[in-house]
Parts: sequence; C-alpha cells; structure tokens
Amino acid sequence: MADEDRVFAKCAWRLIPFMGLLYLMSFIDRTNAGFAAHSMNGDLGFSPTVFGFGAGIFFIGYSLFQVPANVMLERVGARRWVFCIMAAWGLLSASNALVQSALGFYVVRFFLGVAEAGLFPGMLLYLTYWFPRGYLARFTAYFMTALPLSFVLGGPLSSIIVGMDGWCGLHGWQWLFLMEGVPAFLLSFAVLRLLPDGPAHASWLACGEQTMIAARLASEEPAGRPDLWHALLDLRLLALGIAAVAVYAGAYGIYLWLPQIVQAMGYSNAATGFVVALCYVAGIPAMILVGRSSSKREERIRHVALPCLLAAASLAVASLSKSNALSLVALALALVGNFAGFGPYFSLPPSFLRGTAAAGGIGLIGTFGNVGAFLGPVVTGILLQGSGNYRIGFAADAIEYAMAAIIVLGLGRALAPQPVTMLHLEETSP
Repeated sequence: MADEDRVFAKCAWRLIPFMGLLYLMSFIDRTNAGFAAHSMNGDLGFSPTVFGFGAGIFFIGYSLFQVPANVMLERVGARRWVFCIMAAWGLLSASNALVQSALGFYVVRFFLGVAEAGLFPGMLLYLTYWFPRGYLARFTAYFMTALPLSFVLGGPLSSIIVGMDGWCGLHGWQWLFLMEGVPAFLLSFAVLRLLPDGPAHASWLACGEQTMIAARLASEEPAGRPDLWHALLDLRLLALGIAAVAVYAGAYGIYLWLPQIVQAMGYSNAATGFVVALCYVAGIPAMILVGRSSSKREERIRHVALPCLLAAASLAVASLSKSNALSLVALALALVGNFAGFGPYFSLPPSFLRGTAAAGGIGLIGTFGNVGAFLGPVVTGILLQGSGNYRIGFAADAIEYAMAAIIVLGLGRALAPQPVTMLHLEETSP
C-alpha cells in the first residue's frame, strides 16, 4: 500500500500542477469579462442585461460541446486534443479586444465557450486514467484549487491591466483580453510535451509502476455497460446534473458579478481586484480539507451537501444585510461553501460509470451545470436592472444552493439501501 501511495503521489506531482495551470488559465479567460465590464460597458454602451447575456452565452456554447468534446478526448488522446482546445481558446479570448458591438460580444463569447468546452470535463476524465476511486476526491480537489486561485491571482492582475487604459491607443479592457488570452495560446505547445495520454505513455514511470496503476484501475472499474447512451439515460447521472444546474447558477451569479458588486460598494478599480481576491482566498484550504476528508472517510454525499448549505445560508445573510462589510464576509463564506464540495462532487460519476460512459457522463454533468452557469449571470443582470441592487440576486443564489443540497441528500438516501451491485453513489473502498 505504501508503494502504491508513493506511485500515485509521484503521478500527482508530475501532472496536477500543470493541469491546474491549464484550468487556472481557462478560468481567468472565461471570467475576465467581469473585470473588463466596468470600463467596457461604459465605452461600448452595454446595459446590465446586455453584459449579463454576453457573459452568460459563453455557457451555451460550452454546454453544447461538453459531451462530444469528452468523447473526442477519449478517442484521439488527451495530448493532441487538449493542445487543440488551448490554442483555439487562447486566440478567441484575445479576440474579445476587437469587440465593438453587443452582437460581436455575444458571438465571441459563444465561440470561446465552444473552444473551452472540453478542457474541464476532459481533465476530470483524465484523472480517472491515473487514479483509482479512493484517491479521486482528494486529487480532484487539488486540481480544482486552480479555480479559486484564478480569482486570487487573476483579480489583482486584471485590475492592474485594466489600469493600462490609453496605452498604444487601446482601452484597458482591450489590454486585459489580449494579455490574458495570448499566454493560453502559447501554453498549448507545452501540452504536447508535458501531458502524456496515460500511464502507459509516461516515460517518467517505470514499467512496474505502469503495470501497478493499470492493475489497480482495472480492479476498481465499476460494473455496468460502458456505452454512451446507457450512461446518458442513467437517472443517478440526471439527478447529479440537475444539482449541477443549481450550483452553477448560484456560483456564476457570484463569479461574474462580484467585481461590479465590490465596485458598487465604493472601491476603486485598483482596489477591486484585491478585495475580490480576498473573498476567494479561504476557498483554497476549504477545497483541500474537504477533499481529503471525503477520501479518508470514503463518503461523498454529506461532503457535497453541507458545503452547499453553508453557501445558501451565507447568501441569505448577504441578501438581508445592509452592511457592506457583513455582505462581503457573507459572500466570502458562500464562496468557501461553493468550492469545498467540488472535489467530492466530481468524484461521484466515476464511481458508477466506466469507459465511454464515464467520458459522456462527466460531459453531461458539465452540460447541465453550464446551463445553470448561463442562467446565473443573466438572472442576476435582470434582477439588478429591475431592483437597482444585488440583494434579490443573492436571495436567488441562496435558493439555488439549497436546492442542490436537497437533491444530493435525497439522492444519497434513496440509493443507500441498495446492495453494492447497484453501484450506489457513495464510493466504497476496495
């Protein structure tokens, strides 16, 4: 067991930092519109509804291509497919700098979503090529720390770049899209060298280590049919997808509007990025600790539901508070709850799906979730324009997280009495 731990730790150290960097870059590129919004909206005459729709339409393209992108990764290999994904999204992200109209904003954001669609579900699938179920919640959480880290680093960086307004005749928001899009394109070439298709293609693993990983993964492969359509009709997967709609709607109702929420509290452009970063800091240790706890206790349902309830309660406080300081603390706690459950949640599908079914199933959950990610910023924009403040939006987000917790808890209780051969969602130790 100690030898296995050593080998899997070796794989984690070689792969997860680089995978996390790719995910960090993708998240910066999909959310930097929130930091560009204050100046871009003024320069281009975009209303809150126009910006909300443009920010959200990214997720329509993203959702439509999640399943086919993941099936494509399984067929052509991670190395070549992720290279194509990154090269395309880097160029499209940079092209946001050329936008001059609402229609142009919508078009670029939509195709940016199409280009990025395969990265996150592809990385989740890729982890299953290397790590058995007992390790997945922990290592998925490590990989996904890139998400809050993208705000911690991206917030201050974006604020600094936006401050370059007027350089070489470009607006600050144009510099933002250029300077955060081009690096993703350049990084795509590193994928060809640093991301092997699987353990059998990793030159840094000894033959015995490759054999051990293959044997351990084979011994834990779930029963059931590996075909795509069987997975897409699995009611367990559909229930997890509905929960993802609620979580993503609540999350992106915060992610893409938080810079403007902070600015509305009176903070300057320069200070906004740093305040936003502070709101995300606590999400990183929370994600790691809950992921480790989930793996250690071999439990998933409560490790997903309780963080969702924390997010719901915190957003309810933010919706009722008239104090800016209390609202910021509540939003930070909501983000802690949001991030903490991600590792256990995304380790659930591989516990009952395998092969192409796992590839499509992970993609389907992303498809569901990103419908919520589209709705979240759009609904927030509509509620803001109608009410003149963010409190109603916070209340809507609180309801969404509460719904997700109820679905996950109900799903866990419904499947708990079933025998092991029914492959209930709570992962079991071999």
